[in-house]
Amino acid sequence: METASATSDKGFGLTVLFAIVALLGVVGMFAAGLTGDQLVAAIGFLVATVAASLSVSATHLFG
Repeated sequence: METASATSDKGFGLTVLFAIVALLGVVGMFAAGLTGDQLVAAIGFLVATVAASLSVSATHLFG
């Protein structure tokens, strides 16, 4: 009975990529917090949450 599973580097690469995009969204939220622009903060939050969700999904799909 075969119990080993093959892992893909694609899962790790996509996880890192989406984590970087999520960090850019956080930086956008921080910059908008300093200037007081709520629309930019909302877009930064959107980017951060979607990228974080995709990061976790990539780990589960390809990892």
